[in-house]
Amino acid sequence: MLYSRSSGHVSVNTLSVAERPLLVFLHGLLGSTDDWQPVLDRLPDADWLVIDLPGHGHSQTICCDDLQQCCEWVAQTIASRAGAKRPVWLVGYSLGGRIAMTGAACGWFSGFNLSGLLIEGGHFGLPTNQEREPRWIHDSRWAMRFAHEPIEQVLSDWYQQAVFSSLNHAQRQTLITKRSANLGQAVASMLLSTSLATQPYLLPALQQARLTTHYVCGERDKKFSQLATQSGLSFSQVGQAGHNVHHEQPDAFALIIQRLIGSLSSTTSNNNGNQHG
Repeated sequence: MLYSRSSGHVSVNTLSVAERPLLVFLHGLLGSTDDWQPVLDRLPDADWLVIDLPGHGHSQTICCDDLQQCCEWVAQTIASRAGAKRPVWLVGYSLGGRIAMTGAACGWFSGFNLSGLLIEGGHFGLPTNQEREPRWIHDSRWAMRFAHEPIEQVLSDWYQQAVFSSLNHAQRQTLITKRSANLGQAVASMLLSTSLATQPYLLPALQQARLTTHYVCGERDKKFSQLATQSGLSFSQVGQAGHNVHHEQPDAFALIIQRLIGSLSSTTSNNNGNQHG
């Protein structure tokens, strides 16, 4: 079982609780449950569950061989806490978003009542082998570095990637310090087992599914803003944010959740971004 922590009303003890939506948050690569705390603080009336993915946080010693096994770990953890009937919304950032979309599209989340997806900066997958092959080489090189070099040194280069271009120097240094608690070998293993190169191309399945899927991106994140615009899915683009909207604009992110789910209450009242779809 993966490590998880929750608000006070996750286990289904009464009919009223069983009918309330449960928000399940999945962090990105190098992250942990703590990443979501600023958003959770802005959703005081929500029922939520945050999970440490394999190789991360308090789940560092748990490994997965591929995306399917990772999805199965997540599904087992959710089902054990929420049961089979309670409506569950998955909120996933980057890697967490890819896991959420993959499990939903491939039918690996049948053990619980998945009601919707809120995906923040998650990639839909690469359609061709011509794209997957260089991505595997790219991920393998990073995995080799994480496995064998001092993690602070690798992270310093990691956060120079284009997807993090909206970060300033101070923000990068803060992330490097925070993420240095990770185990390099565990990160390397997770990077390979969940590589974008091994992920199915999920967009057609998501477009055809009855499941509600809403996408969130920052206006400074040009790559994922383009993916959202071209996806045909409903999406929200948040101002003054890059790839990590929930970190850079937690007020806006919490309000998007509150408006999307409908029955939740939030203290947030501004900077909700532009909604499309």
